[in-house]
Amino acid sequence: MKPTEILAPAGSMETLRAALRAGANAVYIGGKRFSARSSATNFSLDEIEEAARLCHKYGAKLDLAVNTVISDGEAEDFCRYIKAAAKCGVDAFIVQDWGCAALIRRCVPDAVLHGSTQMSVHTAAGAAMLKKLGYARVVPARELDRETISRICDLGIETEIFVHGALCMSVSGQCYMSAMIGSRSANRGGCGQACRLPFSAVGNRDKAALSLKDLSLLPYARELADMGVDSFKIEGRMKRPEYVASAVHELKAALDGEAPDMKLLRGVFSRGGFTDGYFTGKRQDMFGVREKDDVISAHELIPKIHELYRFEGKAYTADFHAVIKEGQPVVITAVCGDVSAYAQGDVPEKALNRPTDCDALTKQLSKLGDTVFSFGKLTADIDEGLIVPAGKLNELRRTVTEKLTELIIEKNTPKYTISDFKPGLTAIAPPERTKLPLRTHCRTPEQVSAAAELSEYVIVPENIISGEMLGGVDSDKIIAAPPRFITDENGLRKRLEQLKAMGIDRLYCHTPDCIAMGKELGFKLHGSFTLNAFNSYSVKILSILGLEDCVFSVEATLEQIADTVPNLPLGAVVYGRLPLMLTRNCPIKNEVGCGKCTKKLIDRTGRELPVVCNKDYAEVLNADRLCMTDRLDEIRNISFGVVYLSDETAEEVRAALSGRKPQGNITRGLYYRGIQ
Repeated sequence: MKPTEILAPAGSMETLRAALRAGANAVYIGGKRFSARSSATNFSLDEIEEAARLCHKYGAKLDLAVNTVISDGEAEDFCRYIKAAAKCGVDAFIVQDWGCAALIRRCVPDAVLHGSTQMSVHTAAGAAMLKKLGYARVVPARELDRETISRICDLGIETEIFVHGALCMSVSGQCYMSAMIGSRSANRGGCGQACRLPFSAVGNRDKAALSLKDLSLLPYARELADMGVDSFKIEGRMKRPEYVASAVHELKAALDGEAPDMKLLRGVFSRGGFTDGYFTGKRQDMFGVREKDDVISAHELIPKIHELYRFEGKAYTADFHAVIKEGQPVVITAVCGDVSAYAQGDVPEKALNRPTDCDALTKQLSKLGDTVFSFGKLTADIDEGLIVPAGKLNELRRTVTEKLTELIIEKNTPKYTISDFKPGLTAIAPPERTKLPLRTHCRTPEQVSAAAELSEYVIVPENIISGEMLGGVDSDKIIAAPPRFITDENGLRKRLEQLKAMGIDRLYCHTPDCIAMGKELGFKLHGSFTLNAFNSYSVKILSILGLEDCVFSVEATLEQIADTVPNLPLGAVVYGRLPLMLTRNCPIKNEVGCGKCTKKLIDRTGRELPVVCNKDYAEVLNADRLCMTDRLDEIRNISFGVVYLSDETAEEVRAALSGRKPQGNITRGLYYRGIQ
């Protein structure tokens, strides 16, 4: 059985060395571009090559995060980068963007793909679809309980689970807060961590209602291993070497059946302690901020933690064989598994005093402190009365271990097929239209009734679709919307089967999970903007997956939308309070309880962000409504617009669909200003 992988983060070479020396057998890094932690130091291509050599020296893997969405204009640079990274010897690419995955496949056909947590896969159906598409590994959403993780582990696709480190308030890949507030997109690697700023349900300026404690599942490490988790992932590419080394060390201890030193880990870094997140399903005591005591503790622990990675880690046992024969050059051979190397020295001399024997050889050849080798056994073929000076033996030891190291690096470095592919798509004429059809995303039956007559389709939550509704609205006009986060996969599948029997055959797809379930049940598929289609290559893949159309990313500018090659009809959100966060934990409930729900959060500037919730998740909406209904003629290359409703009355619904501006503040979103 293969060993459980301890996957450590590294934002610098120093941290990478610390991770490997502390016992990590895999490391993930980001480059200077296309990485979801663009503010980390990150690695140049030369450093990626050095990092790959160092990992492979230890027998460890190196995963490269290319987990951002890219624009069409970046595709050529992205392809060059992927080819160069493959030549550096990275072991896998961590990917969010459907288009990026397709480009990697064209550039490096035998590349290994890992589906990033930012793909928002959170069901067995979604994970199974990635497996079918050729992904070697899935990194599911961090918001899963033990039962869901177990089901994904049973699918035969490698499963990588976050077990220690910072928790985002929002489901990864579904957070648009930083982009909308500060033009810094999490999906583009520029998250400004707006969630750590003050927010409160009642206007308390000292409250950080969106800040979660750090996750630690180390006490559950053995359970997760028994469940079949392949890779235990530590978060923290922006953290110090001490943080990474201590997390690796304690995770290794936990997997070995020892109790991890949670006091040590809390002292190194925490936000008022740790949470077990969503693993147990309790979702209690999860909120916290960085406190003064945490900072003091970390400062005091640094010298102790340095001892974990001061010296080279021992990754292998090397056996030695010495041949010391009269009149022949000395030969020292080192063997590590199926890899061996030898070094040849001078002809030995006659011993005047004490000749070289096995004890003398062991003394010199076992001095392996500056290598990744531990001394195993020694065999020797020695003629009597000969001597090899200690200095010469030391020189031979260094030479043979250096050769052995190089052979191990070569053995562990993957060799890829690099194609001459260059990106490019055939231009397609934009759709001709006289009037842009609108689709309305509703939340209540009253909104459905008001929107139906003026909408091409109404997008309706599956749980409010009823026979009574179908008495007033044509079933073919309804696109059923599953929950944005699916907690009861089997229950939802049964509900969708009921809807099919009622004549509903269209499904709104928020994530890969919805696509997988919709395909299985034979629905006509329509893509939400939460699929984060940001380029023509992603659009093409969604078309291949069977989608009839898709709403383009709300983080794109009008210019970027206009430059997209529409392999399927594209839509754009033209009205509504955009969801800034999808959260599994209600920030209002945590602060004041459900009985005193204020249905809003107030930020440090006094702006009020509506919060819409159900039993499984909450959505934090933008304070201002997006309004482009008066500028539809400026949005080129789209086939339909989407009106995204929150608490609008029937009259306000009709007004929005008629092109009238709503009362109060409006925003043009990112259509003109874009993201950094």
